[in-house]
Amino acid sequence: MSSSSTRPRKAVIVGAGPVGCLAALALAKRGWRVDIYEGRPDLRLPSSKAAAQQRSINLAISHRGILALQAVDAPAAQRFLHDAIPMCGRMIHTQSGDLDSQLYDRDGQCINSIDRALLNEGLLHEADASPNIRVFFNHKVMSANFDTKTITARDAATNTDLTIEFDFCIGADGSFSIIRRQMMRVVRTNYQQEYIKDEYIELKMPAGRDSNGEPVYLLDPNHLHIWPRHSFMLIALPNKDKSFTCTLFAPSAELDGLNTPDSILSWFRCYFPDAVHAIGEKNLVTDFMRNPRGPLIHIKCNPYHYKDRVLLLGDAAHSMVPFYGQGLNCGLEDVRILSILLSEEGIESTVTTTTSESPSDVGDRLARALDRYSVTRHEDLVAICNLAMDNYVEMRHSVTTFKYYIKKKLDNLLYKISSRKFVSLASLGPVLTRVPYISGEPVGWLPLYTMVTFRPDISYSTVKKRAAYQGHILTQLFWVGAGALGLTGIWALRASWRYLNIPYPIAN
Repeated sequence: MSSSSTRPRKAVIVGAGPVGCLAALALAKRGWRVDIYEGRPDLRLPSSKAAAQQRSINLAISHRGILALQAVDAPAAQRFLHDAIPMCGRMIHTQSGDLDSQLYDRDGQCINSIDRALLNEGLLHEADASPNIRVFFNHKVMSANFDTKTITARDAATNTDLTIEFDFCIGADGSFSIIRRQMMRVVRTNYQQEYIKDEYIELKMPAGRDSNGEPVYLLDPNHLHIWPRHSFMLIALPNKDKSFTCTLFAPSAELDGLNTPDSILSWFRCYFPDAVHAIGEKNLVTDFMRNPRGPLIHIKCNPYHYKDRVLLLGDAAHSMVPFYGQGLNCGLEDVRILSILLSEEGIESTVTTTTSESPSDVGDRLARALDRYSVTRHEDLVAICNLAMDNYVEMRHSVTTFKYYIKKKLDNLLYKISSRKFVSLASLGPVLTRVPYISGEPVGWLPLYTMVTFRPDISYSTVKKRAAYQGHILTQLFWVGAGALGLTGIWALRASWRYLNIPYPIAN
């Protein structure tokens, strides 16, 4: 005769980055017991901070990420944003030194520059403060058996392997996820990985000094600065200490030729003369030769789950290039979507077990929630991965072209005419804690950047479809306008010839 008992559900989360920590906080808030396993040391240690400074693209957190943080812990989200710097638009730096400010939004909405380590540290502090969460650093997950609901982790301090049981596992362990690799052994997974031809190197633009010796920004801190050079670009995001984190994105072949101080300085003086002046030649050479070159990887997979056992979130499921600033925002949104599906399926914080129960038994409600996640989320994740790649071309090249300038003016004009109502983040928050997205088509004309960045009520897949439709209209309007301008020019030319009594040339 079997007996039953009730206990809290236990989740194991692999990866203590921002997405893993937010997932832990979301489950703990629901009453789950959560253990986080991270192979690296605690990033709050001084030794970890020194290593992180060499490779960490600053994060641009926008409405989707902010809303996900608020849905889990609104006071903590407010504290994180206190350390963020609002950026109202792009500042384009031409090769001749001219500046062109391109605002992101007509209503003054901004994206926010925040140090990746500061955000991660803040989330770790919140996790430490939760009685339902434990964090294990220097515990590298070596393998997982989802049928027996166990993972094996190696404790670096003792060099021993530990077997850990769980009810549910989340893989938030990044682009090279061990959980994804283990899951692919038991699930027929469609998987695609691509390294693009570009790499990145981080540089530091130090703070300047005013007449009193106080630190000051050398560039406008309320813009994301871009030096577009067609096949490569430099960007700069502001930091709280008045410095800027600069990131050079360029083809590997281009970077290979920059291997001496003279070649580095000569190349930067040619393409980024004002940046060289602000960074300083010595700082530039030191950072360029010391800091590692980082690869840019593009990963898609499907499905994201296995039964009721495991789910992939963040870069483990959808690593994307950083050119839309949506990698983190999308990963945090993953957590919000998962939390809503768990609520809709009525997943409780406790589980009733019997002595006759086998680890292979499947919890129908949790399995259904995870299946719904894979089915409904996939199209959105593919859409934003593709949009991120497309935006690289815009940032490094298109923003400098006349065609882009005219289409952007038309885009904003149609937005102003057809979409008069301002949709604020505060108005969306109460609704989007209950539903993934607001149903129905968005009203009026909406620029692509606005939909991606400032409208978390619109799914990425809807954004991509809507943008394709509107882009077709903009292209037609551009060519109609160009044609009309050409005809007007011909008419004016003929009129001037008649006025001056000059015979109009006729082809024989």
